[in-house]
Amino acid sequence: MAFTLAPLPYANNALEPFFDAQTMEIHHDRHHNAYVTNLNAAIAGTDLDNQTIEEILANVSKASPAVRNNGGGHYNHDLFWNILAPAGKGGELSGDLKAAIEAAFGSVDEFKAQFKAAATSRFGSGWAWLIVKADGSVGITSTPNQDNPLMDIAEVKGTPILGLDVWEHAYYLKYQNKRPDYIDAFWNVVSWDAVAKRFAAAK
Repeated sequence: MAFTLAPLPYANNALEPFFDAQTMEIHHDRHHNAYVTNLNAAIAGTDLDNQTIEEILANVSKASPAVRNNGGGHYNHDLFWNILAPAGKGGELSGDLKAAIEAAFGSVDEFKAQFKAAATSRFGSGWAWLIVKADGSVGITSTPNQDNPLMDIAEVKGTPILGLDVWEHAYYLKYQNKRPDYIDAFWNVVSWDAVAKRFAAAK
């Protein structure tokens, strides 16, 4: 069961001026495409060939580094594209998700501050996440490289509902070494509607 690269759910330039079109094209068409291609090569002819990406990640400690890196890369990017929307088109943070964030962090502003801290302090390449924990509450974590909180090797486990790619390939053309500026821009293109659906499903 080969994995496939889905097209972006919007045009490459749809997230301008916050995420530039050239970065989106390179990030999706080259980086994500390479993860899918390499994942398919790594699982071909193995017992992982019939598993979903979630099943693979749940037992990734038993898999090869190629499966871990490329499986994570595929899952992470697929989530990333689908929790983004053109500015003004992703709805507002409201309802049960907003209540859960306020319960966990005290306020939305404090949530964003803690998320930014997690994303900024991730040394080298990796991701920052908003996750749903086993008890239904939300939390923030970060992972190195293409790891994620679904993996059995993750320090903090949970279901990711929002993720930010802090690999340099995600932002360097526009923001150079100014990762904090990229993180600030991210909030302008988050689809809270999509994140809320993931929150409801994870609970």
